[in-house]
Amino acid sequence: MEWTDDEILEAFKKPLQKEQAFNLLVSRYSKRIYWHVRRMVQEHEDANDLTQDIFIKIWNNLSEFRGDAGLYSWIYRITANETLSFLRKQQRIPVRQQEVQADPVMTAEQAMSATRDSHAILVHLEAAIAQLPDKQRQVFIMRYYDELKYEEIEQILGTSIGALKASYHHAVKKIATYLRKI
Repeated sequence: MEWTDDEILEAFKKPLQKEQAFNLLVSRYSKRIYWHVRRMVQEHEDANDLTQDIFIKIWNNLSEFRGDAGLYSWIYRITANETLSFLRKQQRIPVRQQEVQADPVMTAEQAMSATRDSHAILVHLEAAIAQLPDKQRQVFIMRYYDELKYEEIEQILGTSIGALKASYHHAVKKIATYLRKI
């Protein structure tokens, strides 16, 4: 039987079940959190460290959870805030510029066509996303990768739907412009 978020929260309040409940929460949300963070910061090590920090913050504050929003929205808000805070501390926009490595036995023509494969497109897309301002990048990732509805993003970020749509629209235009240049 899989526990609901409410059951996890209730179990977390009981000293003998607290650790088990938290482990279930980590098991349920760790991948989603990691991939959101990873798309924002780009580097695995940073994403891994930040994900651990986020779960420590969740552990320390879960007993304070009021239930005004869903548990996942609350966790996502912590994730979003911690990730943006990390990026501000780094005072950098993460750019993972990876070049497609040509196989030494490939001809020049084959190497040129390799830049058009799906891996190369993904690398260019990630580079384009990394160039976005933090807020636009976050909204784009939440809509495009995490497939969240604007209403969910509004709850998580506390930003109006109109502003979110504008951020997403601007992000898409900037990404398209970036990709056209390559």
